[in-house]
Amino acid sequence: MLRQLTMAPRSRRQLADKLRQKGCDDEVASRVLDRMEEVGLIDDGAYAQMLVRSQQTGRGLARGALRQELRRKGVDDDTVAATLEDINDEDERERARALAEKKMRSMHGLDPTVQARRMAGMLARKGYSSSLSWAVIKEVIADAPEHQPD
Repeated sequence: MLRQLTMAPRSRRQLADKLRQKGCDDEVASRVLDRMEEVGLIDDGAYAQMLVRSQQTGRGLARGALRQELRRKGVDDDTVAATLEDINDEDERERARALAEKKMRSMHGLDPTVQARRMAGMLARKGYSSSLSWAVIKEVIADAPEHQPD
């Protein structure tokens, strides 16, 4: 069990699932996990914050995608909500714009509708709402040097 924690941080549910796979009785697993929580080896709140930071930085995920990722990892809904409330709308907008600008650099010369469609798909896969995505996409296309009047 400690080896699981030394490889990478894990949620309580992930560790419980691992114990179940190893054939550990659920009651025994629960006591072990309770004790690990008491001594600070398991902290789903800290785990959720770490996961959110790394997924935002590394992959640029939005709140919706982060919520799904945390739930998939077994973090309870209250902890998910508490963790995601720290993300404000302006930060999310800035992150979406940075992603769209980066994508735009790789699509120089394409038709604006193709550029918009590709950026919309990329932002949707990262969990951004369609309203935020389209607002950012319009700005990025309008600001692109190739679409500026000569």
